[in-house]
Amino acid sequence: MTQVRDIMEKNVITVESDKTVLDASIILREKEISFLVITEGNKPTGVVSERDIVRKIAAEDLVASSVSLEKIMSKKFRWVSPDSAIEDAVQKMLNNNIRRLIVLENEKLVGVVTQTNLAEFLRSKLLINGTIEKLESEKT
Repeated sequence: MTQVRDIMEKNVITVESDKTVLDASIILREKEISFLVITEGNKPTGVVSERDIVRKIAAEDLVASSVSLEKIMSKKFRWVSPDSAIEDAVQKMLNNNIRRLIVLENEKLVGVVTQTNLAEFLRSKLLINGTIEKLESEKT
């Protein structure tokens, strides 16, 4: 059974909670990513996504440089451990209507798993299964 550790992104971009929404927006643009893990002293305390910024800053016509991430971050983030089954991660994402999960091991951030990671895994699995089926049908 494939585990989260097999597909998770290990290079997680983080930002300290005392930074502003503008700081986070610049990182999102520069790294071409859609969310950040917010930390305090290397411990994850929340997440912020492009969607959060649009809904909580842009749609409210607030000044991004004057709003701290602490005020808009989602503090009730969902997480899984690296040894969780991929099926469990998918179920948690579906049950909570979320696009990404933080991966924690002993309360330490070790990765993230996103819808994109899951789609890539599924695509690979389907291609492999299709190839196996084709080879088996050619034998007969």
